[in-house]
Amino acid sequence: MKYTLIYALLIGTILLSCKNSATLIPEKKEAGYQGQGASPVVPTVNRPVQKQWKGIWTMDSQTYFSNDFDGARLNGVAEDGNDHYTLWITAENTPINVSPWYSFKVWTEQPREITIKLSYQDSRSRYYPKISEDGINFKPLDSTAFNVINPGEGDFGIKAAPEFAEITIEIGEEPKWISAQELYTSTSVQSWVDSLSLKPFISNYEIGRTHENRPMQLMEIKENPNNKKAVMIISRQHPPEVTGFLVMKSFIETISSESQQAKEFRTNFDVFVVPLMNPDGVDNGHWRHNMGGIDLNRDWENFNQPETKSVRNFLNKKSNEGYEFVFGADFHSTWDDIYYPIDSTVIGKKGKIVYDWIENISERLPQKRTNVKPSKNTKPTMVSRNYFYVNHGMPAIVFELGDNTPRAFLKEKGKVAAEELMRLLMEE
Repeated sequence: MKYTLIYALLIGTILLSCKNSATLIPEKKEAGYQGQGASPVVPTVNRPVQKQWKGIWTMDSQTYFSNDFDGARLNGVAEDGNDHYTLWITAENTPINVSPWYSFKVWTEQPREITIKLSYQDSRSRYYPKISEDGINFKPLDSTAFNVINPGEGDFGIKAAPEFAEITIEIGEEPKWISAQELYTSTSVQSWVDSLSLKPFISNYEIGRTHENRPMQLMEIKENPNNKKAVMIISRQHPPEVTGFLVMKSFIETISSESQQAKEFRTNFDVFVVPLMNPDGVDNGHWRHNMGGIDLNRDWENFNQPETKSVRNFLNKKSNEGYEFVFGADFHSTWDDIYYPIDSTVIGKKGKIVYDWIENISERLPQKRTNVKPSKNTKPTMVSRNYFYVNHGMPAIVFELGDNTPRAFLKEKGKVAAEELMRLLMEE
């Protein structure tokens, strides 16, 4: 079996060195990912959500499939014969962004090679499979074990993805995890937060509760009790967007490090982090929405959802305490790395730090194309970046990472992004 052209193009875009844009906002459209269009205004009152059945599918061949764990997504299994199985992946509700998350375990009493076909509800095969023996450490499936059916067209977007994907793997008595991306559930994210909170200048505490009563956890990095300038960071409004979380994780670890730069930065600035904005959606294996059936990054105007409301209330509280928010970032994932700042004609000198930051990251990491798509629309606030700027005056950005960007590069990008932001803020 061989890779299709589209997956080769997608991953090739990530791995190959690309020429940087001459300016942050090119005068003409270049090859490469051009980003998404303007976000439509949509209602954010609760909509019904279909909770997936959780359990184990037992096949006649004594092969088992399970979605009975946090972060799982599997909605149906059929045994087709000749060691071939079709799996159905459906969304929590519709309409929905095409981010067809899947995650399941498979094992058998008769060790052998099987083929699994992934079939989706009103979508295509966006995410390249990751395999794990323990549900913690994942690696991409070998390309020789991956086959596509009905390839897509173009380089980016859901139309570029194949209609179906087939996976061929060896299974035995010990389960194997197969997942769209690495699993970072609310439990594992909290473990990471707790590990950092062993440092004396880091604490974490609850700022609200979700629909399913999970805590909205905030991490506070505060070394100087007299600081009144702060950076606000959020991540994972959309459950499948793991690459954005990984960059955010490296970003925060760098700011929390023992480097001289980080120590000096922390004497002047606090950092507030909500690393998991949508714990219900993550633990329920959602494609996009929270348990209210809503895209959280459309609810920063009306605040109908408890998750956005929790962050709004926290920011208002800190502003009332006299805090000045000097920078805000919302980490996401999409088809390729791209920055979504507010257009310089709108944000003016206040937003210069955002563009300097992008340029500095690009200069230090020239092997990866810098895609930048500014927005002139700040109202309705609706998305986090706009709310951060309009209501709290902070230069803000949506920082998106490619689904297939190599993980080592993600870690380096998070480190470089933190170092450059610390340097720019200290210079100011």
